[in-house]
Amino acid sequence: MAAGRLPASVTLLLLLLAATAVAPLASAVRPVSDAHRSAAAELFAASPDGSFGDVERIYEAVRTFQILGVEKDKSLTGEACKVAAEKLASSSSTAKDLFHAVRISGVLGCGVDSGVYDDVATKLKAVIKDTNSLLELYYSLGGLLSIKEKGHNVVLPDADSTFHAIKALSQSDGRWRYDTNSAESSTFAAGVALEALASVVSLADSEIDPSMIAVVKNDIVKLFDTIKSYDDGTFYFDEKHVDATEYKGPITTSASVVRGVTSFAAVASGKLNIPGEKILGLAKAFVPLILSLPSKVFSLTSKDQLKVEVTTVFGSAAPPLRVNLVQVLGSDSKVITTEAKELQFDLDSNVHYLDIAPLKIDVGKYSLVFEISLQEPEHETIYAIGGRNTETIFVTGLIKVDKAEIGISDNDAGSVESVQKIDPQKDASVSLSANHLQKLRLSFQLSTPLGKTFKPHQRPSTGSFPGLIEQIFFQVFLKLKHESKVEHLFVVPGSARQFKIDFLGLVEKFYYLSGRYDLELAVGDAAMENSFLRALGHLELDLPEAPEKAPKPPAQAVDPFSKFGPKKEISHIFRAPEKRPPKELSFAFTGLTLLPFVGFLIGLMRLGVNLKNFPPLSAPAVFASLFHEGIGAVLLLYVLFWVKLDLFTTLKYLSFLGVFLVFVGHRALSYLSSMSAKQKTA
Repeated sequence: MAAGRLPASVTLLLLLLAATAVAPLASAVRPVSDAHRSAAAELFAASPDGSFGDVERIYEAVRTFQILGVEKDKSLTGEACKVAAEKLASSSSTAKDLFHAVRISGVLGCGVDSGVYDDVATKLKAVIKDTNSLLELYYSLGGLLSIKEKGHNVVLPDADSTFHAIKALSQSDGRWRYDTNSAESSTFAAGVALEALASVVSLADSEIDPSMIAVVKNDIVKLFDTIKSYDDGTFYFDEKHVDATEYKGPITTSASVVRGVTSFAAVASGKLNIPGEKILGLAKAFVPLILSLPSKVFSLTSKDQLKVEVTTVFGSAAPPLRVNLVQVLGSDSKVITTEAKELQFDLDSNVHYLDIAPLKIDVGKYSLVFEISLQEPEHETIYAIGGRNTETIFVTGLIKVDKAEIGISDNDAGSVESVQKIDPQKDASVSLSANHLQKLRLSFQLSTPLGKTFKPHQRPSTGSFPGLIEQIFFQVFLKLKHESKVEHLFVVPGSARQFKIDFLGLVEKFYYLSGRYDLELAVGDAAMENSFLRALGHLELDLPEAPEKAPKPPAQAVDPFSKFGPKKEISHIFRAPEKRPPKELSFAFTGLTLLPFVGFLIGLMRLGVNLKNFPPLSAPAVFASLFHEGIGAVLLLYVLFWVKLDLFTTLKYLSFLGVFLVFVGHRALSYLSSMSAKQKTA
């Protein structure tokens, strides 16, 4: 393992275990959420082969899920109990494996026979008797203590000698060695040793020598003399120069010491003589209690309440306590108020609240300083409450616009030719006119809800020019839009009460375009609830003629969707129809066309109808009749085509009639052919 680095699972578990041991207060941190629980579930997910790693990693998973309140995975539970049972029953299991297996069984409630625990206890006692390794003593004693906590009768024989064996590994600076052969001492080992000593005291059948307890307390004081601190006052423990394979890093080392000290303090009588500031500074690294604001933006218009939540790092309710607002600072660190105000507590929503109206704060950015105090004295030995907590809030409100005027002046002295008052909260329709020698003047005044002059919010630049001030919130824009759609946008300085546009110096930027300009004013700010964009009216501007080499106005952007819009209407004049002949001539031509048909009818009447070859039998007679009717239908279709139908419709009907005529005509003609053949043979 690389020096100073740990697997994510180990780091997460150490932080969680340390968080349950010490309870300080911190701000700007939110409690553990479902997202964190989901991340833990993904972190301890099974490998592709379905396994969850060795017994130590399995314990880390089940313990982490227990602390975070993650619903237990059935596959993990089954695998964990199976591995734990195998390790407990195996004669080759090490003290470390037995230690983690017993703890897995305790967390998950695995079904293990009492006889198995008796055998495990015997094995661990044998290890304690024969080893001089601190880690083997730690695992063996921890395993015995876990078995005892499950309700089994476990007593450590000759506890004093075991206590002395562990104490013999201690050093004068409060650190411990891992075994009698180790030359280097370790801060991490000190935490392990203290936890092992606490197990000895818990397993002893009689009281440990009080003088030895006092010596260990003195070692703890020496150990705290080696503590280090960051610039923010957070204390931590770190290793000395040890082998890279043994280096644990500040988080792991501090967690080990915290567990060891709290375990030993729980079983030893009396108090530890450790300076309070070191306890508080060390507690900052683990933040079990969280002070936070559900919302950091408040509206003076809506009369929002200041709400504060104080919870544990896992989101559970904090013990009974008081939250006091002791100081309010402005964005420039100026003290607004130092009068302490206690926040009221709402039991239903578990939040502390305070009306912000009595604070007399205006719109803008503020820093609120809180102090926490526990209500129950016994909680002072469990929760560490130290220092003040600062939260940044932002207050918004309605900004009043007064004394708004727009006009035209002739010179810098302010000789005004025309001026008109406007109400920026409503669209106006002022009408102004100016030439290139004049100036457009705009003035207004912004007031906060408390009647103070509204100032733009600023912050130091973080860009390429440190020391400059960035206008990041407040913006005032005046837009002039020419009738040719050419726009000019002017940024009004946030601190200016009066703004002017000198047309003489801007004739080129205006592309010498005279004519009508529409005026629009936009005012906005993060703290301003009534930001607006208003039309002010128009300006008739008279500029000189453009010189030959004057810049041309930029081409206006074409809307790419305009090609899908309605097209321009096309006007077309059709050719006048040619002159037609008189209708008498048309009727005469139609009569001449019908003359052959009339002649046919006359001839038919003179000659008579010849029905001698019409079939006498019924079936052939039906086909012959249908054949003639089909011919008549075709003639009728021709008439309809001439009068009403189009070519395609006519052809469609004709195709059906043609098939019909072929069928019935073939049957009728076949009969006539057979009759003719019979007459010839006869």
